[in-house]
Amino acid sequence: MGIKLVNGIETPLTAEEEAEIVEKNSNANRTARKLEDIKDIRLTRLKETDFYALGDVTMSDAMKTYRQNMRDIPANHTDEAAYDLLLVRDASGNLTHNVWSKP
Repeated sequence: MGIKLVNGIETPLTAEEEAEIVEKNSNANRTARKLEDIKDIRLTRLKETDFYALGDVTMSDAMKTYRQNMRDIPANHTDEAAYDLLLVRDASGNLTHNVWSKP
């Protein structure tokens, strides 16, 4: 059982306070897992297009934009609602958000 300070005195947390802390931690962990999933997908997508960055290959502007958008995902999508949108899949299991669409 957790402890809180009330007027400088250690006091046990109520069951409701304990439940609230557990829920907040659970939500934070769920959000962190979603972001990790997104980063894994992003890394895979970047690796799939790394060969365009080689010196003997000409990268189109569309591909440059796509790769930059991949790198910008964490800065441009910053909350759980945005993560949920990024992780939506169709009936075939394909990601549906337009950020994932390769040129």
